[in-house]
Amino acid sequence: MRALARIAAPRNGRLVRITALIAAAPCPSALNPHIPVASESKRWNSSNSRWKLRQGSDFYARQAKVQGLKSRAAFKLLEMDSKYKLFKRGQTVIDLGYAPGSWSQVALERTKPNGRVVGIDIIPAQPPRGVSTIQGNFLSPSVQQLVKDYLIEFAQRKSPVVPEVEPSEEGETVITERPSYIDTERAESVKSGHEEDLENDGRLVDVVLSDMSAPWIQTTRYSSNTLSNPYFRMMNTSGMSFRDHAGSMDLCLAALQFASDTLKAGGHFVCKFYQGAEDKDLELKLKKMFAKVHREKPDSSRSESREAYFVALRRKGDATL
Repeated sequence: MRALARIAAPRNGRLVRITALIAAAPCPSALNPHIPVASESKRWNSSNSRWKLRQGSDFYARQAKVQGLKSRAAFKLLEMDSKYKLFKRGQTVIDLGYAPGSWSQVALERTKPNGRVVGIDIIPAQPPRGVSTIQGNFLSPSVQQLVKDYLIEFAQRKSPVVPEVEPSEEGETVITERPSYIDTERAESVKSGHEEDLENDGRLVDVVLSDMSAPWIQTTRYSSNTLSNPYFRMMNTSGMSFRDHAGSMDLCLAALQFASDTLKAGGHFVCKFYQGAEDKDLELKLKKMFAKVHREKPDSSRSESREAYFVALRRKGDATL
C-alpha cells in the first residue's frame, strides 16, 4: 500500500499543478470578444432537455412511438375523423404540410384499400409507405399546378390489364392480355367517374388537409440540405402571437383557394390556425363554401397552445372562393 501511495503521489501532485495552471490562464473570450462563450451552449442544452422531458412525459407522444406513428399530431386528426367522419374508402386526399407524415399515415389507413394520398411540403422528409409526395413551396403557383397536373394524369391512367392464359392451335400455351368481365365493368365505372370529375372543372379531391406552419429559415450552413439537416426547419410558434396568427391566416387562405379549385362537391376541408382577430373572416368564407363549419380544439392538442382547427364539411357544388 505504501509503494502504491508513493507512485501515485507525484501523479496527483502533477495533476493538481496542471489544474492550477489551467485555472490561472486567461479566458480566451476576454482577449477576443468574437469568440462565443460557453453560456450559449448551456442555454441550448437546457432548452433541449426541457423539450425531451416534456416529450417523455407526454401521453400522446409515447403512444405515437408505441403505435409506429410519425408524431403525436396523428391523434388530432384521429379525433376529428372519429367525430366528423372525414374519410371513406377509395378517397383522394391532399395533405398540405405533411412532414413528418403522421396525418398522411392516418389518411392512408382510413381510405384503404383504393385510397390515394398526396403530401406536399417544403421540408425534405421520408414519406410513409404508400403516400405520394412532392417537395416544394406550396405557395408557389408552379407547385400548385404541378399537384393539379399530377391528379389529372393519375385520373386518366388506364386500369391495369389482367393477363389470361389460352391454349394455341399448336398446343402451346399463349398468354393474352384480356381483362375479365369484372375488371372491365370496374374500369368503366371508374373511367366514367373520372370523366365526370374532369368535366366538372377538374375537381378530383375528396379531402384537403392543411397542417401547415411557416418554417424557420436557416441562416447558416447553406450547403446542407439533407433529410437529417434540411435547409428549412419545422417550427411550432415564434413566441409572437400576432405573427403566428397572421402567418397561419395566409396559409389557410392559400389552402382554401387550392381547395376551391380541386375539391369535389361534398368534399371536406381541415386547416390548422392560430387563434386571433382575423379568424372570424376566414370562418365566414368557409361558411359560404361549405354546409357546416366547426371550430375544434382536440384533446391531444396542448392546452397552452393557441392552435385550433377549422373543420369544414360538405362543399357546396356551385360555391367558390
